[in-house]
Amino acid sequence: MKRLAFALLLTSCAAPLDSETKPLGENVLTKQQIHEAKHDSVDFISHVKPVLEAKCVMCHNREALPGHMSLENRAEAMRSGVLGTFIVPGSPENSLLISHTHSAHSKMSVMPAVGERLTEDEYEILTKWVKEGARWPAGDAGTLKVLR
Repeated sequence: MKRLAFALLLTSCAAPLDSETKPLGENVLTKQQIHEAKHDSVDFISHVKPVLEAKCVMCHNREALPGHMSLENRAEAMRSGVLGTFIVPGSPENSLLISHTHSAHSKMSVMPAVGERLTEDEYEILTKWVKEGARWPAGDAGTLKVLR
């Protein structure tokens, strides 16, 4: 029993050399939500917020990374940092959110650093959302929940 537990522990620690990230995860969105986002315009509350809350904001918040990029709300997410601007509405190619969440586009380690990476569907939806202008509502609707 102890050998099995040890083998499972070693297997779970295996990660790509460039990141602590686990392999691609499951889609956060339903098949219908994915279809809607790909064939209509992307809606922040229905398509973007669930992905950011499930896979990004647990690390990208003011408490976990003080002074660094936070996704807690639009004002925080649209700021620029030392490495550049996290979200550039209309320009996914200049948005760190997009370039750092896809292994084929990132020169650095792929985000999230810990946890499941975005699926291809989630990456495409976030890219389309940024390209469409990254509309992000104000108030409670646009505030991401940080699970502590």
